[in-house]
Amino acid sequence: MADKKTVLTSEGLEKLEKELQHLKVVRRKEVASKIKDARGQGDLSENAEYDAAKDEQAEIENRIVLIEKILRNAEVIDEDDLDADSVSVGSKVLVLDMEFNEEVEYFIVGSTESDPMGGRISNESPLGTALLSKKCGDTVTVDAPQGSIQYKILQIA
Repeated sequence: MADKKTVLTSEGLEKLEKELQHLKVVRRKEVASKIKDARGQGDLSENAEYDAAKDEQAEIENRIVLIEKILRNAEVIDEDDLDADSVSVGSKVLVLDMEFNEEVEYFIVGSTESDPMGGRISNESPLGTALLSKKCGDTVTVDAPQGSIQYKILQIA
């Protein structure tokens, strides 16, 4: 079974590549030094610093494997090729929350880059899914735990 494609913006790709480089070059050396220092303290069976350093090493290695998998299966969206007439991954969308009569701007990204509090919503989220392929002036309805919410698309960039 093939791994699922991960949708990334070029910004998200760059961020993951930098994180991977940092983990491999800097963090691996730091944790190796911690392990070496802890080993020098003698009995490893009751050495909390050694156990903590080994746990940290495992977390770093797991994150490296995850990032490498994401990058291997990445589908990078070229923002220059986006159609400004309809919403797609990579679009910045200004919407009107019709319940609160409030304008909100969202950046539609892949799930890996999602940060709802920062205005970056996943194309797989209920709102992201509802907005995809819609045009300026369209109204979408999103089912939320507190009920249905309507948004009107004001601008797509």
